[in-house]
Amino acid sequence: MKRLTFPLLALLAWFAMSAASSAEPVEGKDYVRLKNPQPVETGKKIEVIEFFSYGCPHCNDLEPILDAWVAKLPPDVQFRRVPVMFQQRWEALARIYYTLDAMGDEPRLSPEVFKAIHSTNLPLYQDKAFFDWAATHGLDPKKVAEVYNSFAVSSKFNRAKAVAQAYNIQSVPTMVVDGKFVTSSDRVGTHAAMPPVLDALIVKARAEHAKT
Repeated sequence: MKRLTFPLLALLAWFAMSAASSAEPVEGKDYVRLKNPQPVETGKKIEVIEFFSYGCPHCNDLEPILDAWVAKLPPDVQFRRVPVMFQQRWEALARIYYTLDAMGDEPRLSPEVFKAIHSTNLPLYQDKAFFDWAATHGLDPKKVAEVYNSFAVSSKFNRAKAVAQAYNIQSVPTMVVDGKFVTSSDRVGTHAAMPPVLDALIVKARAEHAKT
């Protein structure tokens, strides 16, 4: 019997990986469909929510993969984040997210927040530490403190708690597509496997939109 050469073995392995990544996600394994879908906040667009926390190491690992995926979303899909507060320190981090979002700096600085927490161990859950850190990234610390403590940020903070409770979020990162399909890296196996599963769930949601 003729032995397979290394290039041929590599090609076969590539085909196997491609087939696995393009396979239809399995309900009950790769994702679950909610019995009671939640209303979306994106109108007719397909909503994708990431329930996350800056303090979560798994969210930190998913961040660059998810950022690259979000950058290529089709026009009928809208992505948003909802910070989850499983512990007191994460409540401060949720306020950081909504502060940066209100100031228009979230896309630029969210990766830096993750880096500060997980690479340099900065205690950004402490108000002063966050305000000082914000100043080093070109923001006015007085303005940051004003927004951080504002009614608008407090309202979004409270809304995030209610949304996480409505979806019964037990771990992060958890992804929800169109208010009804729930998946996570634990379900799909790896962080890298998340984008193709999300794409497939978006296709499924789009097909269901067409029927209504």
